Amino acid sequence: MKSKNGRKRIMAVFTLFLLLPFFTNNATAATTTKQRVYDEANLLNQKERTQLEEMAEKYSVKRETDFIILTTKNQEKKDVEKYMQDFYDEQGLGYDQKHGNTAILTVDMSHREIYLAGFYKAKTYLDRHRLDLIRDKITSDLSAKNYFDAFQTFITTADRYMGIKPGVDPENILFKLWFQLAVSIGMGGGVVWLMTYNSGGKVTIHEKTYEDPKTSKVLERRDQYIRTSTTKWKKPKNNSKGGSGGITGGGHSHSGSRGSF
Repeated sequence: MKSKNGRKRIMAVFTLFLLLPFFTNNATAATTTKQRVYDEANLLNQKERTQLEEMAEKYSVKRETDFIILTTKNQEKKDVEKYMQDFYDEQGLGYDQKHGNTAILTVDMSHREIYLAGFYKAKTYLDRHRLDLIRDKITSDLSAKNYFDAFQTFITTADRYMGIKPGVDPENILFKLWFQLAVSIGMGGGVVWLMTYNSGGKVTIHEKTYEDPKTSKVLERRDQYIRTSTTKWKKPKNNSKGGSGGITGGGHSHSGSRGSF
């Protein structure tokens, strides 16, 4: 009797292991069916859309904020900001809930304009300054019709910025990986040098050891002023179009940045 029960338990465990991948795959598929790439202007091929959907899913879950890409031919000739606002309201975009955390890039092919916006959590982490920085990074690719590269850069850069405390310049040199590596290497080299220096013992002989203070003295001292120079330069102007943000027709506030490409 015990032998039969043992076999049943083994068969049940074995069956569970066989079915586990099935349940796991179904669960994974369920989380990737949410659309985040709305390519109404047909700027991407199917492979590129799929890759961007997977990327947007990955980073959206990481930041609990939906990263949305919206392209349009805008046959209605709406203002690009108004088009984005209406789309947000109508679609109920948001990671956590309808009209929730969202970072959205809108590409208007009719007016050759782009608008970046952040709602709720994204509004806090992606303010106008940070959105301006992202826009500057992707504009050249959009102008060159490298749409896939531009959209990738939007998602990865927005993700990185959302990992940095609000109010801090995300492009500060302190956040650069190469700078952090250089500092680490420099500190490591300094420690090694200090250990090597101290291992040689203390030097007790110096320039005063054989000096006779009775016969040694300063012969002459002189301070001479040469000149003072002042340099002036003109402060460069900011030519960015910017766009501080606004409120949708549904009453949802957002940060914003707009420009041409």
